[in-house]
Amino acid sequence: MTTIQTITPCLWFDRQAEEAARLYASIFLNSKINRIFHYSADTPGGKEGGVMLVDFTLAGQNFQALNGGPHDAFNDAISLSVRCADQAEVDRYWDALTADGGRPVQCGWLKDKFGVSWQVVPTALIAMLQDEDRQKAKRVMQAVMQMVKLDIGKLQQAYDQAA
Repeated sequence: MTTIQTITPCLWFDRQAEEAARLYASIFLNSKINRIFHYSADTPGGKEGGVMLVDFTLAGQNFQALNGGPHDAFNDAISLSVRCADQAEVDRYWDALTADGGRPVQCGWLKDKFGVSWQVVPTALIAMLQDEDRQKAKRVMQAVMQMVKLDIGKLQQAYDQAA
C-alpha cells in the first residue's frame, strides 16, 4: 500500500525553481526531480515553454518549486530544518547550503543563495535541550546563542560543564 503525502510544501521563486530544486536534490540523499511542468501559451504568468513548477523529492519528502515571479521574497517566517547525526553532517549541509552566495545567519540558521532559510541542527542538541537538568539545558542554549554554525563539541562542553 502506497501512502500519499497529503501536504506538499511549495516554495515560491522568482525564476530559479528548477535551479533550486536541482541543487537541493544534489545535496540530500533520497532526493530527485520528479517532474517539471512548463508554461503553455494558455498559462498566465510565464513565458511559453519556461519552467512553471518543479515537483521534487527532498530526503523522502515531496516539495514543489514554483516560478511565480518577483512578487514575494522568502523570509524567516518559514524555514527548512535539517537534523544531523554528527558534526561531519552539520558541516556538509552547512557548506553546501551556504555555497555560491548563501550566507550564515545565527544559532544554526542560514540562508541559501535563493534566500530560503534553513536550520542545520545536530540531533545531540535536541537531546541536550530536553535534559531534565534545566541548568545543563540553559548552558547549552546560551552556547547556541553565541554560535553561527552549531558546533557539537562546544555544545557538549557547555552541557558537561560543572555548575
